[in-house]
Amino acid sequence: MNKKILALDFGGTKLAAATLISGQHQWQNTRRQLSGNSPNATTDLEIMRSLIRELLGNEKPLAIGISFGGPVDAKTGIVRLSHHVSGWENVPLREILEAEFNVPVRVDNDANVAALGEYKFGAGQGCESLFYITVSTGVGGGWILNNRLWQGTQGMAGEIGHTVVQPDGPLCLCGKRGCVERLASGPYIAQQVRQSLTEQSQQGEIIRNLVNHQLDNITAQIVSQAANEGDELCQNAIKLAGWAIGVGIGNTANLINPQRFILGGGVTKAGDLFWHQVRQISRQTALPEVDFEIVPAQLGDEAPLWGAVALAETALEN
Repeated sequence: MNKKILALDFGGTKLAAATLISGQHQWQNTRRQLSGNSPNATTDLEIMRSLIRELLGNEKPLAIGISFGGPVDAKTGIVRLSHHVSGWENVPLREILEAEFNVPVRVDNDANVAALGEYKFGAGQGCESLFYITVSTGVGGGWILNNRLWQGTQGMAGEIGHTVVQPDGPLCLCGKRGCVERLASGPYIAQQVRQSLTEQSQQGEIIRNLVNHQLDNITAQIVSQAANEGDELCQNAIKLAGWAIGVGIGNTANLINPQRFILGGGVTKAGDLFWHQVRQISRQTALPEVDFEIVPAQLGDEAPLWGAVALAETALEN
């Protein structure tokens, strides 16, 4: 009998698939591909099916776990929407793949799934309560409370990215102002620096040189590099991101009081400046009596895939 688990990750900019034997802790095979310049739900599904064919051929998996970068109704497996890819409004992803493969399928939001991955296989092992935060294309969170994934009444628990920390701040994609995501996500960090460089022609010499004065080529990764090389404008952008995350964590610590906050995603690779700011501001924001840890994710970009494995195994148990 085939014991392969199929783990899928629909990200905002890239797609990934992996297989492993149920009960084991190392991948048999993995595949990744960028979504392309103008992705939509149809093209994402076509790419993912291609990755699955590469991994499985004509084999059938034992179960499928799916991490999706956007709001999901985990009970029905319906994707509500993607904030970054068009055409995902109310797509019954679980139903589609169950019909194609005739095996149990489970789908959840990427932050919830990554939280489950870190809890079972990464930095959350041995923890009864944790909050996982991903700081990447967007900012999201996932809860483990009393050793169980906690999604909230409508599956929307953990949306720390749309916690308002600066009410008169810049406009977020969601329509509110001063959201954590608007101040701390990768694309917005890059956008903010580009805007500042346009308005302040005498600043940012280091980052201007890094991109050969082509401001459209600025990414959050390059902002981090420039900040580490001493670019003050970029340092301020990284500090602002850390401040927003820190305020969000401090308030969350006061409200729910988890043991551990686990931070993953590309922006968390920004270096010591980011981490120092997050820890300092969260400590200042939280009550003195509230104790918590802030640690880096251990599974890196693979946290959603490992969480998808845990989802698939849960489907088999049920």
